[in-house]
Formats: sequence, C-alpha cells, structure tokens
Amino acid sequence: MKQQDCLRRFIFEEHGVRGEWVRLEKSWQQAKRHQHLVNDAVDAQMGQALAAVVLLSATIKFKGAMIMQIQGGGDLKALVAQSSNERQIRGLVRSEASVAGANLQEMIGEGGRLVLTVESENAEPYQGIVGVEAETLADVLRTYFTQSEQLDTRLWLFANKTHAAGLFIQELPSSNQDKADWERIEILANTVTADELLSLDCEELLHRLFHQEKVRIYDPEPVEFKCNCSRQKIGGTLAALGRSELQAILQERDDIEVDCQFCGAQYHFDKVDVENLLTNPAAETDTNSPTRH
Repeated sequence: MKQQDCLRRFIFEEHGVRGEWVRLEKSWQQAKRHQHLVNDAVDAQMGQALAAVVLLSATIKFKGAMIMQIQGGGDLKALVAQSSNERQIRGLVRSEASVAGANLQEMIGEGGRLVLTVESENAEPYQGIVGVEAETLADVLRTYFTQSEQLDTRLWLFANKTHAAGLFIQELPSSNQDKADWERIEILANTVTADELLSLDCEELLHRLFHQEKVRIYDPEPVEFKCNCSRQKIGGTLAALGRSELQAILQERDDIEVDCQFCGAQYHFDKVDVENLLTNPAAETDTNSPTRH
C-alpha cells in the first residue's frame, strides 16, 4: 500500500544533516474542496504550500499552529496554509477570477511577501517575513531559512490534481560537518523529479537518491485535513465588532451568517445570540444556534 497523508523524518547518520518527506492525497483533496482554484497553476501552488507547511511544522517543537501566508498585489491575492503540531492541515486561496503568471512570483505580483507565524500555547507568538523574490515557493523558503536561521536548507515541492509532496533537507545546528558533505547530499537530492516525489514511497525515494549514504528513517506521522473553526471562535470575532456594528447588520437581516473560508462551515447568530455574545461572551457555545457544514 502506498504511503499517503504522512510525514517521514530521516537523518544521515554519518553527517550533520536531517530531512523530511511528505505526501498528501486525501488531506489535499479535502483541503481544496471549499476553495475556488481558477486554474491548474493555482491548484499546484496551494498543494505545494500545504506540503511545505507540514514539513516546516515538523522542524520545531511547539503546541499550536504554524501559519504560512503569501500575499501581494498580483492576481493571486493570498495563499494561506496551516498545520498544527499534530499535522492537521487546512488552507485557503483568494484570487481574481483569472490568474496570469507562470510561477509564484508572477502570480503574487509586486510587493509579494511570505509571512510565517507560529502560534504556540506555551510560548509567545513568533513571526518571520521574507519577500517573494524567487519564482518558486521552495526557493522563497530557502531564502527565509538563510536569513532567519542561517542554516543550509533546501526544499523540493510538487503538486498535481491528486497529490502534493515535498522533500526537505537541512544542516543540523552546531554540526561540525565538512561542507563538502552537505554539498554532495544537496546535489543528490537535487536530482529528484516531480514524478518520483509524487509517486515513490519514502524508502524508495531515499534509496534512489542516497543509496550510498547511511540514512535512518523514522516511523510515519499521519497528516489529516481538519479545520479548527468553532462557533465560539466565530462568536468572539463578532463580539469584537461591537454592539453598534452588529445591530446595524441585524436591522437589515434576521440573523448574521458567517462562513468559514477554510472548510465552508456556516454559523448563524440571531438577535438573541448576538445579545448573549455582547453581554456574556463566555456563555456562547457550539450547542446553541445551528451550524451547517
């Protein structure tokens, strides 16, 4: 059985280099179900972003969510990919009805930037920013790691209609490895093709690339699509708008309907719900007014 929807970590036992492999199938299909992807190129960018955020989330220890947001002034307005520490992913795309451009940099347009945020339950939020000044997401992230962590890092990201996959290698911190070792491993990894990464299981791929190296592969970590939206979170967002704003909306309609942009869930708040939000926000729970998926 093919390895799908999982992350595999690996390490080169004789060199100070670690790596990760990921392939998404069902989780990729579910994540894009509620997104309007105007062409195959935008579809591929979203798949690559989801594969990337899974790989990046596995490089640090945290309990919470890692959010990667790419935005700019081009036809592709925003691309968001998120992974929790438990490898639960979701994503969204916002674009014009037609997106021109042959690569990420052209689609995002002028002023493009990538913002990587880590929201952790047991630490202050962390945020890093880098300009989108390369054609591919993999190369943008390479620049990010060079600037923020000053560690040699490479990613290879591919996606098609059915699968999204990624390969990641990185120099270990404080390793005293010979630079030639890193360069050799990087050259070998750079021979990977889209077809190989999208179709070969982890063991097959690593043997194909590094059969002369001693590589230890760790157990699979499952990846799944899961949206963490909730009635309580949506209610908190509404309450922050204030009484006058909410009452103005309710003068025009019977209730307030909010759609989750990630999963399509619909939340409804009538006048009684809104009053409860404003007077006692903690009392609003997921068991009150209906939610439709």
